[in-house]
Amino acid sequence: MADGAPVALLAGGGALPGLLRAALLRRGRAVRVLALRGFAEWTLARQADAVIDILDYKRIFATLEAWAPAEVVLVGTVHRPKPSAFAGALAAFRNREEIAAILGAGDDGLLAGVIRLLEERGLVVGGIHRLAPELLAGAGILGAIAPDEQDHAAAAVGQGVLEALSPFDVGQAVVVAARRVVAVEGPEGTDAMLARARRLRRSSRLRAIHGGVLVKMAKVGQDLRVDLPTIGPRTVVCAARAGLAGIAVGAGTTLIVDTSATIAEADRRGLFLLGIERRPEGGET
Repeated sequence: MADGAPVALLAGGGALPGLLRAALLRRGRAVRVLALRGFAEWTLARQADAVIDILDYKRIFATLEAWAPAEVVLVGTVHRPKPSAFAGALAAFRNREEIAAILGAGDDGLLAGVIRLLEERGLVVGGIHRLAPELLAGAGILGAIAPDEQDHAAAAVGQGVLEALSPFDVGQAVVVAARRVVAVEGPEGTDAMLARARRLRRSSRLRAIHGGVLVKMAKVGQDLRVDLPTIGPRTVVCAARAGLAGIAVGAGTTLIVDTSATIAEADRRGLFLLGIERRPEGGET
């Protein structure tokens, strides 16, 4: 790629595409935004260089190739298209057997398939963790509230659970209270899992358990270019409503939407925020 080639953002929903764009501009990088229609926030879409339907793969690829970016970054949330629509859109690029394999591989397989399509067309797929590491959680206590010994133990249990579940296509978060696993994230997402944990903690079996920790981390061996675990002020609110004592996230691999606001919300609600580092394989914290 030529010097000064832009970073192209393939932007879905939420605040992260705009935050990444701003971070790259502060670094003096040229940025072009391809906003996915119906997903990207309208404020970002108004500033985007192109707004294209998520299933219009021919136009997406043609636009990205015309921009000749140094890297393409997949950022923001999208909802998985209906299998019939997705298969129809991919028909120009893949045969029926390959499409069926991608659709049957779960969310992890779908993201890997999208990366493969981009790379096969000569595009370099980059990641936020390298381009804008300041958007990621640091290690240690991030706010004014410190976790106690029981909180650290719960965080360690949660980390162990997520590491054990890494080979499977499940979520990136778990709620642990008093060393007991209360909820594991599934396709519903973190906020919905926390709402479920809140309901479960009202049951007679869990009512006596106080505190608890939300642990959210990237999977072991995860491709950090896509689907990084993310928290923000709303996560803190949901964790507080679930009666938790705090949130532990993977340091250097977890995105924080508006770090200052997230920390301020945690401090206001009396929750700790903790960045924990990945344990060496076979090691302990």
